[in-house]
Amino acid sequence: MSSSIGENLRITIFGQSHSPAIGCTLEGIPAGKSIDEDKLAAFLQRRASRGQAWATPRKEADAPEFLGGLFEGKTCGAPIAAVIRNSNTRSKDYSQLKILPRPGHADLTAEIKYFGSQDYTGGGHFSGRLTAPLCIAGGICLQLLEAEGITVLSRIAAIEDIEDRGELLTSTAHKDFPTVSDEQGLKMQERILQRKAEGDSSGGLVECAILGLPAGLGDPMFGGMENRIASLIFGIPAVKGLEFGDGFGSARTCGSRNNDSYGVKSGSICTETNHCGGILGGITNGMPLTFRCAFKPTPSISRPQQSVNLQTGQPEELVIQGRHDPCIVPRAVPVVEAAAAIAVYDALLGRKKEL
Repeated sequence: MSSSIGENLRITIFGQSHSPAIGCTLEGIPAGKSIDEDKLAAFLQRRASRGQAWATPRKEADAPEFLGGLFEGKTCGAPIAAVIRNSNTRSKDYSQLKILPRPGHADLTAEIKYFGSQDYTGGGHFSGRLTAPLCIAGGICLQLLEAEGITVLSRIAAIEDIEDRGELLTSTAHKDFPTVSDEQGLKMQERILQRKAEGDSSGGLVECAILGLPAGLGDPMFGGMENRIASLIFGIPAVKGLEFGDGFGSARTCGSRNNDSYGVKSGSICTETNHCGGILGGITNGMPLTFRCAFKPTPSISRPQQSVNLQTGQPEELVIQGRHDPCIVPRAVPVVEAAAAIAVYDALLGRKKEL
C-alpha cells in the first residue's frame, strides 16, 4: 500500500488533515529500547506552527498519544501505534475545492484517482499535516540512531535564490529559523514575508547530513541508500527534487575533479573529499551521508488563480480560503530528518542481521 513503507522497519501513516486524528504504526523496533517521550515531543514541536510569521495560523498541540508498543518507557516488541488528535480544523474553508481544484495541488489528481470520494478538506491524505505522524516514527528512529552514535543534522539551504552560508557541521535544531548563517536566515525570512504580502509563496532547499554512519549500509541496484532515502523523502508533500553529494553539479565537471581520492586516517581508509555524499554503489563508505531536497512553493496562495469548474467544465477563477504556510521549508527541516532517520535505521537493522 502506498501509505506503508519499510523492509526491516515497517511504518504506516493514516488519517487526513481534518479527520478526528492522524497517526502511525511502526513495526520492527527491537524490544527494550528506551524512548524519551519528552524529547520526542520537543522534536515534534520543531515541525509544528508556533505563531511564526512564515507558518500557517493553524495551531495544533501535536501531542502524540501512544496506544501500544511502549511499556514503562521502553519498546516492548509489539507494534508501536500512536495518534495525534486534530482539534483546530475549519473544513468549511475548503468547500469550494470539491468542484474547483487548486493549481499545483493534488485536488484534481485525487478526484480522478478516487472518483470523487476523496476527503478534500485541508488536502485530506495529501496534506502536509500527515508529516506530523511521520515525525513520530522518525523522532523515535532519531533517538535509536543517537544511541548508536549516529547523528542527523539539517538546515534550510536556500529560500528561492537566497542561499545559506557556511558548512552544516552542527545541529540547527535550537534555532527558530534553522540556518547556519543567521544573517542569511533573516534575508530568507524577509523574502518569505514579501511573498506573503504579495499573496504568493516561496520554495526552497533543505540540506541533510548524517554523521557517524558505518560503512556497508545499503545494497546495490534497487536497495541502495539513495533508493531507500528517496522513497521516504518523496513521501513528504511538495518535494520535487533530490540530490546526493554534489548531485547535479557532478554532471557539470570531469572525473578527475569529481572522484574522491582515498587516504588513511586513524588507521582507516577514508576519502579526501566527499563529492559522492558518502555513498558508492548504493552502499555507505563511512563518510558523512549528505543530500539536498527541493520543495516547491506552497500551491495554496491567496492570489486569484485560474481553475476549471468540475461540474460545468468551464474555466473559473479561484480564490483560495483557509490557512496555509507562505513557505513550508522551515517546518520541513525536521521532517527531512525524520524521513532520513527511518530509512537509515531500517538499513541498520538489515545490516545487523547480516553480521
